Amino acid sequence: MRILISNVTYLESAVSQDSLNPVDIGIEDGKISFIQEHLPSRDQKTHLKEAAWDRVIEGRGRLALPGLVNAHTHLGMTLLRGYGDDLPLMVWLQEKMWPIEDQLTEKDVYWSSLLAIGEMLRGGITTCADMYFHMGATAKAVAEAGIRASLTRGVQDVGGSGLRGLEEAIGFCQKWQGAANGRITTMLGAHAPYTCTPGLLRKVADWANRLGVPIHTHVAETSTEVHQIKEQYGVTPLGMLAGNGVLDVPVTAVHCVHLEEDDLELATQRGVRVVHCPGSNMKLGSGIAPLPEMLATGLIVGLGTDSAASNNKLDLWEEMRLASLIHKANMQDATVIPAVTALKMATCHGAAALHLDKVGKLAPGWVADLVLVNTEGLHWQPPSNPQASIVYAGGRNDVSLVMVDGCIVYDQGELLTIDEDEVIYHVKKIAHRLGLL
Repeated sequence: MRILISNVTYLESAVSQDSLNPVDIGIEDGKISFIQEHLPSRDQKTHLKEAAWDRVIEGRGRLALPGLVNAHTHLGMTLLRGYGDDLPLMVWLQEKMWPIEDQLTEKDVYWSSLLAIGEMLRGGITTCADMYFHMGATAKAVAEAGIRASLTRGVQDVGGSGLRGLEEAIGFCQKWQGAANGRITTMLGAHAPYTCTPGLLRKVADWANRLGVPIHTHVAETSTEVHQIKEQYGVTPLGMLAGNGVLDVPVTAVHCVHLEEDDLELATQRGVRVVHCPGSNMKLGSGIAPLPEMLATGLIVGLGTDSAASNNKLDLWEEMRLASLIHKANMQDATVIPAVTALKMATCHGAAALHLDKVGKLAPGWVADLVLVNTEGLHWQPPSNPQASIVYAGGRNDVSLVMVDGCIVYDQGELLTIDEDEVIYHVKKIAHRLGLL
């Protein structure tokens, strides 16, 4: 489909104020074909040959942004929103999450994934990274709903399931890599150093190298984890990954709340990509990641919500705001993590953290993952600093249109690829079966 977005405000690369004049954005074959100055209406038809477009969208009063990138979540856990709140991580996992997750079926994960995807699309998230099990069900939901996703079948040795999980993960990568017109990419998932033995980590690293896919893993989420790994192996969690070959392949490391100075140097040397999840880390009492120090070393850092069971929203607008504000307060420095940095983390840096190419910017030749934001509300006035308004004043309710791969999936309050009533019906039915309602 050929779509023209006419007369829309545009922030170049989502982070500059150099291009605030209205532009026209052309979209063809799932990619942005051009971004050029908007011409007066008397010249527009001649210049753009308006009749040749399948659809022309009027962009007046709208701001065009790259689609937001939620670089870490667990879509199958959206069913568990509100279950096990106000508990520390290990109690939350061992006493609440893991027991009930044993009861989840493939269909449960499918409907939970659709629930999560619908929430994300409504909020302008066009790409997500998911780690869970029954990943075939999640991949099916992703393909149907039209979102872009990096999918990982998590692997861990808890209960002796490591080799079986790895076998499933390998098969999943082989089946789904590049599926859904390239919208689905895959990683191998070593869940975390505290749930994987050295032998399993080495196997995951070896297979990631063979398959040519990155590794997605949780690292140093809590001080308890760091203490446990040091006591058992004499190294930090990141050091354990390095010692077992995991950092020899591209890695996306999530949380990194308790990285030490040597870890920061190691991560920088090995080109580790990091995902910061401020809301989940705060809610679980895990701590505050050293984000300013990470950025100072040159690490690429994206943003993630983590699961709706630990957040409890899949809202990247809130994560942008938190990522900026908590570090200002923590360091007592108002200049730390300015709005422009938080916006990069939610867009182009998030895509880079997932090892994605031509995703996360509005530029000719890049994928047409695009969001139109209504900037006519009172909280956007006056429009003197767009970046600050996006991060400090804007919210997911301002999203008016969402496009992924050149296809419109959300428009003026309506999801076009998901039947919300059907999803809610099935989710409530599952919740009753699990005793959550």
